[in-house]
Amino acid sequence: MSRDGKRKVVVTGMGAVTPIGLNVPEIWENAKKGVCGIGEITRYDTTDRQIHIAGEVKGFVPENSIDKKDVRKMDLYTQYAVAAAVEAMKDAGFPGDEKVSEELADRFGVLISSGVGGIGTIENEHAKGETKGFDRVSPFYIPMSITNMASAWVAIRYGLHGLAACSVTACASAAYAIGEGIRYIRDGYADAFICGGSEAAITPLSIGGFTSMKALSTTEDPLRASIPFDAERNGFVMGEGAGMLILEEEEHAKKRGAHIYAEAAGYAANCDAYHITAPDPEAKYAAECLKEAVLDAGMSLDEIDYINAHGTSTSLNDKCETLAVKKAFGDLAGNISLSSTKSMTGHLLGASAAVGSIFAIKAVTDDFIVPTIGYKNADPDCDLDITPNTGKQRQVRASICNSLGFGGHNASLVFRKI
Repeated sequence: MSRDGKRKVVVTGMGAVTPIGLNVPEIWENAKKGVCGIGEITRYDTTDRQIHIAGEVKGFVPENSIDKKDVRKMDLYTQYAVAAAVEAMKDAGFPGDEKVSEELADRFGVLISSGVGGIGTIENEHAKGETKGFDRVSPFYIPMSITNMASAWVAIRYGLHGLAACSVTACASAAYAIGEGIRYIRDGYADAFICGGSEAAITPLSIGGFTSMKALSTTEDPLRASIPFDAERNGFVMGEGAGMLILEEEEHAKKRGAHIYAEAAGYAANCDAYHITAPDPEAKYAAECLKEAVLDAGMSLDEIDYINAHGTSTSLNDKCETLAVKKAFGDLAGNISLSSTKSMTGHLLGASAAVGSIFAIKAVTDDFIVPTIGYKNADPDCDLDITPNTGKQRQVRASICNSLGFGGHNASLVFRKI
């Protein structure tokens, strides 16, 4: 039991597909080395476009984990989600291709989020409709494009009859999914959850939309485009992929003999209620969110050693997030190591907090802080320890994955060493 008699939630499995690797061991080793996964866009012709680089997933073969006939019915974001979920289930000691037992199925849920869902399918089918007629779009268009379908496919694959849903809170989406999974298990409504997020938004329309709103970096050099906390940062770089966690009630996991990575100890979420895209410059509620997550974990602020920052490489985000950490932790802020792994992967939108949580958990298990790469120029508004360019070994008793989404959605997750 955790504090207040509530059940303790632990992480027993992880899976990921990202621009720096197709599984968790690979992305962790590459992140420790500071490998950059950003490069030229190959998905479409960018000749007459302003943006030419992104964090594309490379070498992904969906048929390695999904039946070929099912692949054709899935948008790319769903393919990424299922592949990451299969890895996480295997990592947690469940069969990758079999349904779970009937005893477990009713208390096993799925919460997989996405910021924009099947936008690639929407674009492709609209183009087809304009040339061939809209009555001839794919019969799978709707189930391929809607944002809840990743959760549905995973639930169907494993026969999971618990809650299967999808929170959509922009770039904080996966944090909400993981946080709600923690609460469902902690309060006794479920024994296990697959939680995470997936995104595949490197498409002409998606990139065009973010370009028009001046959110993307126009820098051509992949090593200087996504540069969180650097004084020359000028926008984020689009990334793609998925991250998944298996959450379980502690005793349930122990009875299975599962390996436990860390405790999923705390969660908080709130809203700036300030602007549809910009964070509150006073960072009041982002700071409160960080403090509330630590309080929810039953911990003190001085126990946090690492924050996987939202760190998008936009001027306002990085400045406001730095201020939020200072307001939340006060004099302790200087003792905390931060890093933004978006410097390596780009910004995975609704999947970013799931991948960020994996890095936060691995920091706890391996006592290692991965770097913020590409950093050259100090910004006095971003003066915390962001682990520039080179990772480092240090004791990590507990970590936070922090998220800030368009619309003012703030979410913070706390992971503690077992």
